[in-house]
Amino acid sequence: MSGSNNSAVPATLRTYAFIDRMQPQCAAHIAATSPGDVPLAGMAELYIELAPGNEVFRAADVALKAAGVRPALQIIEREFGLLEIHSEQQAEVLASGQAVLDELGMIEADRLKPVIASMQFITNVHPYQAQLLNKWRKGSMLLPGQSLLVLEVAPAAYISIAANEAEKTASITVIELRAVGRFGRMFLAGTESEVQTARDAAVAALDAVEGREAQR
Repeated sequence: MSGSNNSAVPATLRTYAFIDRMQPQCAAHIAATSPGDVPLAGMAELYIELAPGNEVFRAADVALKAAGVRPALQIIEREFGLLEIHSEQQAEVLASGQAVLDELGMIEADRLKPVIASMQFITNVHPYQAQLLNKWRKGSMLLPGQSLLVLEVAPAAYISIAANEAEKTASITVIELRAVGRFGRMFLAGTESEVQTARDAAVAALDAVEGREAQR
């Protein structure tokens, strides 16, 4: 592997997820929950998840110096590191991401392919379940009687692609998004037909991501 990686363990590109145009609810959720720069709807963004986690510091340094992008996330958790960058210009985000790949001696196809770990589709949500979910959600309120989609994917940051495509395709509300950790999760609600449309769009978006199969 080329690049300046001197660590004992070679870096693994777990996620490389480019979004061409952030949808309003997804952008608002990131803005409300992220410690860094606030993104706006319509911006392009890129999620890069690496292992070991400390690799994300080098990735952030390269990304921010390579092009006109701003970071919303630079998170190091137990196993992985996650970087999110965004810009009004897609070309800036793509150039920044390419600089990171070059530094790592990788190409986009070296990323892991997302795997759907579980998917729950619940119709006519019970009022008590809605109240429980609303206690910790950071997006919109879940209303009794709505349909609910809970999708779990690995690596975690790919949930961003699924959620953005779902919002782009269907009239749904984003209840919660979690893109950090071993699994990413999204909670979307709406009418039964709209949530079904959102589910199909999310699954298709994940299936379209090419990459390496994760070792089991």
